[in-house]
Amino acid sequence: MNWIALERLLLRTQAPRVVSAQPGIDLQNLQQQALSLAGALQQRGVTRLALHLEDAVDLAVALLGAWRAGVSVLLPADLQPQTRQRWAADVDLWLTDQDTPLQQLQAQPLEPAELDLDACQLSLCTSGSSGEPKRIDKSLRQLANEVSALEQLWGADLGPAWIIGSVATQHIYGLLFRVLWPLCAGRPFVRRQLPFPEDLQRASRECPAFAWVASPALLKRMGDNLDWPALSQVRRVFSSGGALPADAAASLQQRLQQWPTEILGSSETGGIAWRQGDTLWQPFAGVQLSQDSDGALLIASPYLPAGHVEHTADAARIAADGRFELLGRLDRIVKLEEKRISLPMLEQALESHDWVAEARLGVVEDNRAYLGALLVLSESGLHALRNQGRRHLTQALRQHLSRHCEALALPRRWRLVRQLPLNNQGKLPQAEVQALLLAPRPQAPEVLEQVQHADEWQLQLAVPPDLAYFSGHFPATPVLPGVVQVDWALALGQQLLELPGRFAGMEVLKFQQLVRPGDRIQLNLRFDAQRQKLYFAYLNDGVPCSSGRIVLEASCG
Repeated sequence: MNWIALERLLLRTQAPRVVSAQPGIDLQNLQQQALSLAGALQQRGVTRLALHLEDAVDLAVALLGAWRAGVSVLLPADLQPQTRQRWAADVDLWLTDQDTPLQQLQAQPLEPAELDLDACQLSLCTSGSSGEPKRIDKSLRQLANEVSALEQLWGADLGPAWIIGSVATQHIYGLLFRVLWPLCAGRPFVRRQLPFPEDLQRASRECPAFAWVASPALLKRMGDNLDWPALSQVRRVFSSGGALPADAAASLQQRLQQWPTEILGSSETGGIAWRQGDTLWQPFAGVQLSQDSDGALLIASPYLPAGHVEHTADAARIAADGRFELLGRLDRIVKLEEKRISLPMLEQALESHDWVAEARLGVVEDNRAYLGALLVLSESGLHALRNQGRRHLTQALRQHLSRHCEALALPRRWRLVRQLPLNNQGKLPQAEVQALLLAPRPQAPEVLEQVQHADEWQLQLAVPPDLAYFSGHFPATPVLPGVVQVDWALALGQQLLELPGRFAGMEVLKFQQLVRPGDRIQLNLRFDAQRQKLYFAYLNDGVPCSSGRIVLEASCG
């Protein structure tokens, strides 16, 4: 490939270079847009810019234009009100899909010029998974060093592959792998983040050659319903943002005839190491590793400021050949009754049980501190819950865990969830774990989809495996009570339809099939305003579960 150094991307080029499609754009056009944006930013006197753009081409234009204008750039993790408030004093202008559109910032373009590797600045924002979100400042030199190293490692394997990503470009992994590296290498990239396996497949089929920049969350959801023979043409599968479960990696190897390439890194450090079908991590070229007295990993790297050593919270074992094994985060070692307990170790022990797909632990402070467990059940675990009950399941898991720890470390509170609520970086902040452990068990269904057809609403619902109503109905074989089904229909009907205020009775109520923990059910709702009746019907995979008419009347007064 015809490599262009990151700092030279705004200099005129002779040969045409495709950047992306739908709509198509080449490098020359991207340069023109960036230089025009640079002129507009200078004209407005902007010196500090916040960027949040879904389109990867727009982000590339904005980044290069800002750097050419001498503007420092902040990439906020999201556009939530608290995020805007946190960074409001640090920026002059928000350039987002919601605020000032990129297309409105056009002026006489600045002249093409080489970018200053040390003066051009980018600030990334951490997810806050281990505390308050913080700002990480990087120079263009650090980014340039990293994309150059990536090309030296894998450029020959990728060749002219289109880069297709399931991860956001607001964070270091997506920014480097989906935008900056392909721009320098001359590889075209898909503009949009594709968060679902079916979207990834569709985009792959449209490209003569392709590679994936993905997250563990997506890769472990790629099931048997995809066209795996066609997808096996993928040049390389990159994964970062969290641990890829070993069984998911092995499944991909079987289907694609290659192990995914896992990337270890962070906003602070940039890339640290990589591995492919191995338990040990291989450091990137130039990355120097050492450890402190507690065994925490220390990192010196060309992707860090010169002379800086990053002190991580990751415990590690470094092998004689320089490769290393991660042993868990030191900041996730807690003390209970003066005994040190490793949460990652207990989570791994839980996940070794056939009933557990994923586990996260936290400390519950309630008179005295104890552990709580947040679990995603496997298919066999859900089967055990449905046929033996919650108490049997948790007692069996406590017994399994007792072989790995003392009695005081056994979780006393259990929460069963359909999936872990990972953020857009594929991480689950510990504060979110604590909040879920403290929250009461759910009493409502999870609404997956709602569609209106004429005067009828059709909702797809997930029945929480940990629904509060299952405890007494019935302890060993949990079943969703009929009265709860009626209550859900009325509550959802009140959200979607203009219903009178008061319940007046029921008609032709039928219960035909049991609704169990973890079921996905369909709810059809229709309100007959003339008769003042709400018609409802629950179905499970097309089979009727229950139905009836709820009679309503207007509230008095």
